[in-house]
Amino acid sequence: MEYTTLNNGIKMPMVGFGVFQIPDPAVCQEVVEAAIKTGYRLIDTAQAYGNEEAVGKAIKAAGVPREELFITTKLWISDMSYEGAKKAFAESLAKLDLDYVDLYLLHQPVGDTFGAWRALEELYAEGKIKAIGVSNFKNDQLANLSLFNKVTPAVNQVELHVFHQKQADQDYMASKGIQIESWGAFAEGKFDVFTNPVLKEIADKYGKSTAQVMLRWQLQRGVVSLSKSANPERVRQNFDIFDFELTADDMAKIAAINTDTTVYADHHDAQTIENLAGYIGKSY
Repeated sequence: MEYTTLNNGIKMPMVGFGVFQIPDPAVCQEVVEAAIKTGYRLIDTAQAYGNEEAVGKAIKAAGVPREELFITTKLWISDMSYEGAKKAFAESLAKLDLDYVDLYLLHQPVGDTFGAWRALEELYAEGKIKAIGVSNFKNDQLANLSLFNKVTPAVNQVELHVFHQKQADQDYMASKGIQIESWGAFAEGKFDVFTNPVLKEIADKYGKSTAQVMLRWQLQRGVVSLSKSANPERVRQNFDIFDFELTADDMAKIAAINTDTTVYADHHDAQTIENLAGYIGKSY
């Protein structure tokens, strides 16, 4: 496993396992246990995913010392306020059955993010969270949050894949000491990504899958990546990316297929905010 050092000195694994859209508790627990046994040490869940309790059970069942694991969860917009964040964090911690989490993120740049951030700063100072960060924040939102609060986010988790590469965003975050982390590493399977001819040619050269090439590309770019699968064999395959290295030519070819195409939505668009508000009180 390779690690990055966050802006507060905490080490974070570069490759992680996410549990978005794995709502069945038994399935979630099974695949998280398989991920940990495979070698994953970063596990990413969220209040909105509705599976924190299953993740907590998997952590206990896997038998790996707690200090070896890096557990991330996130605050949903329904509790995006000072008091809401304090309450929601306590509930998440109880569901995970942990004494602390390694990383706690504001899941969306929606609602009273300043009030919520100040709650996170206090929880961080108390040692209940090892690092605090955000998700889906644009650069202007990062600047606004950082400049008018005490703690600069350690991580910004954003959509990032071969068709939406965000090099300029990554450069800005790096200049501020913020680690970029990706979600949607496989572009949610859209745009025929798994059979893309450029990725297929590179994958065939190394005897790897296109999924493994995409994860290796993120690793070599310095992006913390998350992959997800409910299939234990795919879980193992997605972790098997440390025994080959892409050349500069490979990296250039992948850079050339960028189209700045999102699989989700623009967080500066009013309709996006209205759609997100519709998820209040729901898991997804």
